[in-house]
Amino acid sequence: MFKSLKLYVQGAVDLDRLFFTLVDFGYKRQDAATEEGDFSRRGGVVDIFPFSFELPIRIELSDETISSIKTYNPSTGAALWDHRIVIILPVKKPHTLKTAVFKEDFPLTNFVDLNAGDYVVHNQHGIGRFLGLQKIKVQDKPQDHLVIEYDRQEKLYVPVEAMHLVQKYIAFQVRRPKLYRLGNKEWLRIKEKARKGIQKLAWDLLTLQAMRMSASGFAFSKDHEWQKQFQATFPFKETPDQIKTMEEVKLDMEKSLPMDRLLCGDVGYGKTEVAMRAAFKAVMDNRQVAYLVPTTILAEQHYHNFRSRLKDFPVNVQLLCRFKTDAEQDDIVKGMASGSVDIVIGTHRLLSEDVSFKNLGLVVIDEEQRFGVKAKEKLKALRLSVDVLTLTATPIPRTLYMSLMGAKDMSVINTPPQNRLPIKTIVVEYDEDLVRQAVIREIKRKGQVFYLHNRVFDIEKVREKLARMLPSDIRIGIGHGQMPAKLLEKVMIDFLKGDIDILVCTMIIESGIDIPNVNTIIMDNAQHLGLADMHQLRGRVGRFDRPAYAYFLIPRNEVLDSDSRKRLNAISEHAQLGAGFNIAMEDLEIRGAGNLLGVEQHGFIAAVGFDLYCRLLKEAISNFKQVGVLNA
Repeated sequence: MFKSLKLYVQGAVDLDRLFFTLVDFGYKRQDAATEEGDFSRRGGVVDIFPFSFELPIRIELSDETISSIKTYNPSTGAALWDHRIVIILPVKKPHTLKTAVFKEDFPLTNFVDLNAGDYVVHNQHGIGRFLGLQKIKVQDKPQDHLVIEYDRQEKLYVPVEAMHLVQKYIAFQVRRPKLYRLGNKEWLRIKEKARKGIQKLAWDLLTLQAMRMSASGFAFSKDHEWQKQFQATFPFKETPDQIKTMEEVKLDMEKSLPMDRLLCGDVGYGKTEVAMRAAFKAVMDNRQVAYLVPTTILAEQHYHNFRSRLKDFPVNVQLLCRFKTDAEQDDIVKGMASGSVDIVIGTHRLLSEDVSFKNLGLVVIDEEQRFGVKAKEKLKALRLSVDVLTLTATPIPRTLYMSLMGAKDMSVINTPPQNRLPIKTIVVEYDEDLVRQAVIREIKRKGQVFYLHNRVFDIEKVREKLARMLPSDIRIGIGHGQMPAKLLEKVMIDFLKGDIDILVCTMIIESGIDIPNVNTIIMDNAQHLGLADMHQLRGRVGRFDRPAYAYFLIPRNEVLDSDSRKRLNAISEHAQLGAGFNIAMEDLEIRGAGNLLGVEQHGFIAAVGFDLYCRLLKEAISNFKQVGVLNA
């Protein structure tokens, strides 16, 4: 029997019984709940730090009824998120789960945050609509049940003891799911089809991992004495997650198996620094590094960043992309083949047939989902022989992370950099005075501005309009992907150097790295931007300890469609640091899981909902490991 404690808002609670159950589950009563397995009580407030939670929860009581459940910050006591239902597992459970095969009935997430009207998935009955909680007499005692409506107004009453079988239906698409009929075999057929497809993915992931484990790679030495000196050139204080991730990467590199680690972290959380340290470590062992990025602009920025950080070290860094002439490209390719180039940063040009390395040791891939099928195939082959570190700013929801854990080496950076302030997010109708004030305020404090206009055909007109609105000494440049390579390169270098105050640009800046001096971004026609794009673009500012501003401008008096309104509401609502994870769940068209897992898997997520998809994936990985596809 699946053993857990379910607590929910408006549910009755007997404190003596609650504490007895917690102790039975292996929890310890303390003065404060500071680590997993603690619980405490102060008057009508019970704090619990449940096993496998990232943060503790606070339960507020009113006359033996739960009035609220909140996740809170243990260091400040501040409430962070409200929850409707929480599932607490025994502390002893992890030990038994390590030996037992995971089953789809085990919950992956501890919160069931349902509102009346939400679509839900019941593992055994399929997709329905949640109507709320209702008391039903069972053996003459009224007990709470979740009420779920199915096709033809059929209703299913789920006792709260079985609520771990129910989760909110989340899929990466907008259209409404169809409701199933109770007692109909169709749901079981659909779930079985999804299960088979998910098993294929699990098999592919595990066999790739098994092939890597049987391949022999290069075992890098412990850190060279210069490593500390290089790391000291990082101008910020490392976050705990950065330190932990760096250790994981270095340990991988020092093993003789080829590394294949995925590093996830929200925009601006310091993934690039981890990659730079790994690259430096590789070069110290006389190995070459290929740093692969999706856009020429990003390659250029990384190149300048590497150059400035490596200026005191004998390391040859080169840039291979369309900014270079054919002759320059030929020279760099020769240097890579002869071994004179240590680190090369470039776009998919790095995967061309004419490119070879004398002694390749590490490949860093930034945002792999933005490369084409052919590039991905080439990278797949590389993974079996050299160390590969993949970076992504696409937030991975915790449930997917937990289900992939057994088949993929993953690191997550969740902590924002020190002194990082949330970005002030303003969604407003276009107003010339507002634009003028925003630009002048930024330039007065010696900062720079991105002005995003995502259409090339009239971008020059936008620049002219800004020039008329603003003082004549403000320098305005233009950057977009259709410009001649040399001209675009010059504009970007001028902007990086501070010789341009405002860069009027298209989405080419979307995946970029720090330009700490740019702390205001203004986006016109924001109603056309996707939610994930808005979050990425907002992340281009706010890299400094000064307040940053993101303006999302919409046309005056224009009636927006409901999807645009939802996206703009979500971007202003999720303005806190680390909001990418909320946005991943809010934006039903987000690139995340679809691209991470592929189009076919996307279909299975839509068919059974994201949570059940993750449970089935974890179950498949667990089963294959049990029968020895890969030694766990």
